[in-house]
Amino acid sequence: MELEEAKEFKERCSQCAAISWGLTDEGKYYCTSCHNVTERSKEVINTEAIPNAKIKTINRGLRRKRKCEKGWDWFVCEGFQHILYQQAEALKALGVGPELKDEVLHNFWKRYLQKSKQAYCKNPIYTSGRKTKVLEDNISHSDWASEPELLSDVNCLSFVESGAESQSDAQTQKSFPLTKASQPESASVCSGSLDGVEYSERKEKGILKMTVPRTLAFCYLSLLWQRETITLSDLLRFVEEDHIPYINAFQHFPEEMKLYGRDKGIFTIESWPDYEEIHKNMIEVATFLDLPRFPDITEACYLHPSVLSMKYLMEVNLPDEMHGLTCQVVKMTGIGEADFLTFDPIAKMAKTVKYDIQAVAVIIVVLKLLFLLDDNLEWYMWKSEKPLYHSYIDRPVVYKRREMVVNLQKQFSALVDSTPTVEKKSPSSFQFNWTKEDADKTCFHGHSLQGILIKKGQSLITKNSLYWLSTQKFCKSYCKHVTTYEESNFSLSYQFVLNLFSFLLRIKTSLLHEEVSLIEKKLFKKKYSETKQKSSRSRKVRRH
Repeated sequence: MELEEAKEFKERCSQCAAISWGLTDEGKYYCTSCHNVTERSKEVINTEAIPNAKIKTINRGLRRKRKCEKGWDWFVCEGFQHILYQQAEALKALGVGPELKDEVLHNFWKRYLQKSKQAYCKNPIYTSGRKTKVLEDNISHSDWASEPELLSDVNCLSFVESGAESQSDAQTQKSFPLTKASQPESASVCSGSLDGVEYSERKEKGILKMTVPRTLAFCYLSLLWQRETITLSDLLRFVEEDHIPYINAFQHFPEEMKLYGRDKGIFTIESWPDYEEIHKNMIEVATFLDLPRFPDITEACYLHPSVLSMKYLMEVNLPDEMHGLTCQVVKMTGIGEADFLTFDPIAKMAKTVKYDIQAVAVIIVVLKLLFLLDDNLEWYMWKSEKPLYHSYIDRPVVYKRREMVVNLQKQFSALVDSTPTVEKKSPSSFQFNWTKEDADKTCFHGHSLQGILIKKGQSLITKNSLYWLSTQKFCKSYCKHVTTYEESNFSLSYQFVLNLFSFLLRIKTSLLHEEVSLIEKKLFKKKYSETKQKSSRSRKVRRH
């Protein structure tokens, strides 16, 4: 074995003073305690032994090949590291900056290994009775840790480490040598990985176990830290469109990493990721890692509701003039403030804004302000082919309203009737394409809202002065949800708009309804306070 071949080297390590050496593929000595690689190489003393050395090298290669057929020793965390690496590469191919992989995601992962005591700490957990150093040696097998430029300092994200952790982490700044596979008999007969059985049964309190869905949580946390132009719904859509590895991600493992038995239960996924599940996992991961407050989401950021709402207005082919109204709603409700938008995992109540759902909910509130969406105001125009009006003066206004309603009807029907393409599409921020050059589709981006707005002084106000609240009474604080959604309790127009945007974001309709209700609660504080006072008065009367 290579460790036995290195026994003749008796010098102390310049880093840790240990005398425990191994040989790299290049024949250089490395310290098995701290992984320090020396410039010394194994020397051939007798020149007559050169032919035999060549034969020995060939035999060693055959032995390695036989070992590869059985697979090398690997740990579950290495499998997740490979998945994260492939996902980071996919995001890079989608246009995300390389620093997301090289700095942010890599440091989040190192932080996780450290917090879960699997690596980068003084006393990593023992696995199957093996020496602690084997885990860190095996981690170096991966493409990620074998790249020296990826081994950046965890402190770049202002993490505060203990002295012992910082010292051990400093040792990892050197590039690890590619260590040799351990004896194959050490692998479990119930899994390809060394710790597959132990990992699946592990239920240590305070430790967040890694899962395949949580790899996406790590990716989204990195995207959010970098304030990239990819929302959570975009990320999950790219997964479904097979631009980012997720289903059968283990197929990207090296051939030597054999996967069977308990490993399949850990790495196989049979359903697409759910928005709420990944969002929940993201908060759990960030809290477990004790991440600091993320960079502020300002008005210049893509994730700000004023910016993101414009994107979704274009997505569903609504007039550009609606953007002014969405910005007003954002300002009046205070949901555009940096403190409200910025994710802070170490806050007392760690929560993060669902940026894409929030932006869409603002648009729905604006649609309700303009058209009410109660199956009366927006539908009475459709009862007769010929518009009716009380006087000649009202004629142009009525015809303008009629024209706008018909155009909206065409627009929405075009969305419903659009047939999905079967072939794999190239990744895009937009799912629908609306262009003025396309004669088959009507583009409303440049259309005006004059038919439904009244000029009052220097400003425009909506002709519709009515509004109905999506939720009259919110659930108690101990409930898991804010409100409930029963389709039969709401107008068909409101259901249609909710279903349209829910389809767009690939989320449950109830989730979007909940966000609309929360924005209305901020926008109509007075209305809700009056309702609350009335209910309290009625309770007092009952008591008397």
